[in-house]
Amino acid sequence: MDSHRALYPRCAGVVAEFDPFHRGHAHLLARVRALCPDRGVICVMSGHFTQRGSAAAADKWARAEMALRGGADLVLELPVLWAAAPAETFARGAVGILLDTGLVDTLAFGSECGEIAPLARLADALDGAAAQEGIRAHLARGLSYAAARQAAMSDLLGADAELLSGANNNLGVEYLRAVRHWGGEVRAVTIPRQGAAHDGTRAEGGYASASLLRRYLAAGAWGEMTPYLPPESLSILRRRWEDGLCPADLTRCELGVLARLRAMTAEELKRLPGWEPGLERRLARAARESVTLAELYDRAKTRRCPEARVRRMVLWAFLGLTREDQRPRAPYLRVLGCNGRGRQLLRAMDGTARLPRLIRPGEARRLDPEGRRVFEIEARATDLWSLCLPGPEGRRGGMEWRSRPGVLPEEH
Repeated sequence: MDSHRALYPRCAGVVAEFDPFHRGHAHLLARVRALCPDRGVICVMSGHFTQRGSAAAADKWARAEMALRGGADLVLELPVLWAAAPAETFARGAVGILLDTGLVDTLAFGSECGEIAPLARLADALDGAAAQEGIRAHLARGLSYAAARQAAMSDLLGADAELLSGANNNLGVEYLRAVRHWGGEVRAVTIPRQGAAHDGTRAEGGYASASLLRRYLAAGAWGEMTPYLPPESLSILRRRWEDGLCPADLTRCELGVLARLRAMTAEELKRLPGWEPGLERRLARAARESVTLAELYDRAKTRRCPEARVRRMVLWAFLGLTREDQRPRAPYLRVLGCNGRGRQLLRAMDGTARLPRLIRPGEARRLDPEGRRVFEIEARATDLWSLCLPGPEGRRGGMEWRSRPGVLPEEH
């Protein structure tokens, strides 16, 4: 590491969606602070759309505030081009942002296994030629990419491959690969996931999954949610809910989404990320024959093209995005919120950051053309996300240009 960088504070980096920020997330950040007591905590968080191809339940500034009150010092945005993408792209985008702050020397993440060594073995193997050849061979058998990947790892590493069936393990492997891809000099630590499994349908050990909490939120079941959310998260969500600003739900736009897909030509469908020959016909037929998004996903998915991939393709179509919009690395560092220590970290970035920082939205106008293009995509995505809100006032456009980062007066 360059000698001058030793003069600057060091930080632990965490990648998350915080949709919403729950007790499991609070436990993760508390453990990160315990393991890295002398470091600030920088979180990179998805914006208004998430990796599952859906709208985040609450706006990104509210979720950033939850994270700050739950243990983060600084929250940066993962733009939609990376946030609503497969695990490899998601991880590369997020880890790239953490590295580009110039302050992160520790990467921390939750996992089902709670051990770095087997995840590192998987990451090492996946970057090898034998793994890529094995994945291609299993894809040729008609397996989905995720299944082909796990089968190839089973051929090479045996029982370690079973770890890839855990959603957090899988992301952890991709974070480790992303560090290597970008040439980052960071140590990695992992914290065992507590309680309910990822997407678990019931609470366990005092913890509930984010998907279960989103279902409670959609039903207004505050009594069921209360035990599993930090009080600050509960209060922030409740205020947004009372103002009609959450929960956002893509099904509120499902006629618009279906209309968009029905109007697209075969050539336009072929330009969506994740496309492969014949998928455009299947997606077009599913859009014609379906009357809800749930039906559309069910009709379009196949063994080789699972629902998660279909959902992301449909979302990109709704957002007006194509493969040509994809980028290898984010072109700026967008601040969603900070506390007192976070402000100190931002000042330190004057000497370390490799990318321009956006604090006020108007600063986007000073970006280079590449940066402006990515920000304009984000602003459009936010305008479409706002149409997913329950209250009519929240559906007005321009939120991206009106909203500023949340700033807490002191460390939390």
